[in-house]
Amino acid sequence: MTVGTELPVYEVASVSAEKMKTMAALLSDPTPIHWDVATLQALGMGDRPVNQGPLNMGYVMNAVTAWAGGPGSLRRLRVRFLGTVLAGQHLRVRGTVSALREEDGVRLADCDVVLEVVDGEPVVSGSATVVLA
Repeated sequence: MTVGTELPVYEVASVSAEKMKTMAALLSDPTPIHWDVATLQALGMGDRPVNQGPLNMGYVMNAVTAWAGGPGSLRRLRVRFLGTVLAGQHLRVRGTVSALREEDGVRLADCDVVLEVVDGEPVVSGSATVVLA
């Protein structure tokens, strides 16, 4: 592995409106744009629920940890939310190793990551640090 190594592309074929509704319940998130189409329409936001930020961040975490060897490998994740994700959209996570280093005898890889709507814009960008085996 070297700086510049690309992580495998991680795809979410279709963002699930049902998972948004479940996540809203789990997070005790009363914001109806995540599950109520009538509210979306009344607000002029169309008819597709808006995905929660934690779910979008979770897609990035899943991509990085699948590459690095599991959830225990994630040392740090910092993201910036750039846009919205709607139910039914096709998403892609891409990443690139930006630095390799050793800290306290542990090999680490820093990675630049981005979640984007396929045929659209980036919606999350950030960096992750993982422990290498």
